[in-house]
Amino acid sequence: MGIAWKLLAQPSLRLIDSERAHSATMAILSTFGESSLGQRVINRLYGAPELPIEVFGKLFHHPLGLAAGFDKKAKALLSWSSLGFSWTEYGGITRYPQEGNPKPRMFRANKNHALVNSMGFNNPGATKVRDELKIRKSNGRWPKSPVAANIGRSKKVSNQFAADDYCSTLNSLYDYADFFVLNISSPNTEKLRDLQELESLSNILNKCVNLRNNKEIYKPLLVKVSPDSNDDQILDTVAEIKKHKLDGIVATNTTITRPVPLSTQSRKAFSNTGGLSGRPLHNRSIEVIDLIYQETDGNLPIVGVGGIESKETAWNAITSGASLIQLYSALVFNGPSVASSIVKGLKKNTKENNFSSISEAIGYKHI
Repeated sequence: MGIAWKLLAQPSLRLIDSERAHSATMAILSTFGESSLGQRVINRLYGAPELPIEVFGKLFHHPLGLAAGFDKKAKALLSWSSLGFSWTEYGGITRYPQEGNPKPRMFRANKNHALVNSMGFNNPGATKVRDELKIRKSNGRWPKSPVAANIGRSKKVSNQFAADDYCSTLNSLYDYADFFVLNISSPNTEKLRDLQELESLSNILNKCVNLRNNKEIYKPLLVKVSPDSNDDQILDTVAEIKKHKLDGIVATNTTITRPVPLSTQSRKAFSNTGGLSGRPLHNRSIEVIDLIYQETDGNLPIVGVGGIESKETAWNAITSGASLIQLYSALVFNGPSVASSIVKGLKKNTKENNFSSISEAIGYKHI
């Protein structure tokens, strides 16, 4: 099926607008992929082996999950485990419905294996997402694998009231995710990254933690950081996360920096505003994972994301200190077999290094 993807499906999808291609993929996954037959067929083709790891008190079949942004509206939650992912992060979701930024807002840089997007948290709003997930759960269509929710700030809400905005969305979705990612680092909502300043960040974390602590069921809260912050800024963020006793950190979000384009098509893609993901982000993501792991002595779980596209990049993230990893862009460029391929590679590396489990590989390069 990998050859069929490269020869037939991928060239066809490249002929159409990136967002339309994404919508077409989601249409298939949210219908056929959600059916019992679809799940069996997809799992037979793309299912991944077991490589269990426990993080946040949850057992994951293996470390690799789907990053936020692909299943923005949580429409295909049953499909992702069939495609080889052990967990899914839906969203970003905001308190209020919003259309996002003007189109076109998603661009491929094929030679660079990178995406540029300026989506802007386009979503139907927390209330509608919650209501749809409530129906899904009551109908027995909730995935057995862990689910995370990515929460962003509503565009029409100023940073002055951001803490209440995040808190409202967290409260709405609290029963419909196993853990939550507070997205304070997307480059695609005006002034959102200003929330990484310590006073604003402290206010958001304080209110969200207080809400969580007053719930009957404890659920982990994570913060997603920017690769464009300098090391001192990231360490300040880590200190604030530790101060408020959050449960983990996602490293990293997309970047506003641009690599050297490898083609005219890439140059055109890079000329658009928005966050860049994919292969060029990997080195900086690893630097941030290294930094956080060393600063926390490995005691703060890290979700590594950014340029994860192969067993080598996945192993690099884990041995740098990531307990869990995610991908998005690699699904676009490498096709539906990418998760299975990566997990098989991780399992082989675990065995070849004489580790009894993948957990022993976390941060191994720092020993």
